[in-house]
Amino acid sequence: MSDLNLIKALRDLEREALAAISNTSALTELESLRVTYLGRSGGRISGILRGLGELSPGERPTVGQEANRVKTVVKGAIEERGRELTAHDSEGMSKEQRDITLPARGPWRGGMHPVTEAVNEIWKIFRNLGFARVRGPEADTEWYNFEALNTPLDHPAADEQDTLYLVESVLLRSHTSPVQVRTMEAHDPPIRVIAPGWVYRRDTYDATHTPAFLQVEGLVIDEGVTFVDLKATLGEFARRYWGPETQVRFRPSFFPFTEPSVEVDVKQIVSLEDGTRQETDWLEVMGAGMVDPAVLENVGYDAERYTGWAFGMGPGRLAMMRHGVGDLRRFFENDVRFLGQFAQ
Repeated sequence: MSDLNLIKALRDLEREALAAISNTSALTELESLRVTYLGRSGGRISGILRGLGELSPGERPTVGQEANRVKTVVKGAIEERGRELTAHDSEGMSKEQRDITLPARGPWRGGMHPVTEAVNEIWKIFRNLGFARVRGPEADTEWYNFEALNTPLDHPAADEQDTLYLVESVLLRSHTSPVQVRTMEAHDPPIRVIAPGWVYRRDTYDATHTPAFLQVEGLVIDEGVTFVDLKATLGEFARRYWGPETQVRFRPSFFPFTEPSVEVDVKQIVSLEDGTRQETDWLEVMGAGMVDPAVLENVGYDAERYTGWAFGMGPGRLAMMRHGVGDLRRFFENDVRFLGQFAQ
């Protein structure tokens, strides 16, 4: 579909929405229209914008600007009609029925938390790449959290100052990697899984860290799996999540359970309000690497026959990047004034 067709569809939808809004006689109907036209996932305007992927990079800003204009017009019309209906209802009340001592509360509208939304989007992309979703216990043992992952108990990460121990060798998992070990113990290769879940560390509560946070890890095990597969898959994920023009780079790093290991950075192309496009700086988004043969041997796999790769990322950081939020704590302070802007 061309940009002209999309713009025509948006303008037709604008006329239809304004007519429906003006004919609405109840606040409940008005809320239904808001979801129908402006809803983030199922809204009709969002449905038209799914055709952006078929346009050339030069055509997308024009359609995006028109979509923002239509959204603004429709949203303003809904708010204005809402005030009219509220005033009409109030005029029909007697003086004794009116309670002017406290402002009326607007209707509560639920929405997906932005970090949960990031987890779901990550999962959908990897599901389309052939991954299954797995989960495991949040309270686990030292074996699954450290030793099976080639991390000895004298490693700094296993120190009680970094890990939240419950009793003896039982602790709150510090990453979702134990799910990978349990999956390998329960199944023979090939394995291609993604493991989202909560993890716990004695981190300082600041702009980029919280003691409890969501993590998403992935694992691939099969015969003939190479580092090329890792780069190709994670590169495809980055382009699907941030856009087809996203650049990806891999920097050498170290993790006890992968060898070689890398940090994965992305550079985005973003569209500004004035219609221009700009490159971001390189941003680190995940760690990854080839599964260490010692990990494969710990779960009973033949390390001479099988190879694999794994990755881990924090969806909280991805949500910060997506929404331009500079402080991770904003997502967890339960301020409905902040979180409400993500409820579409």
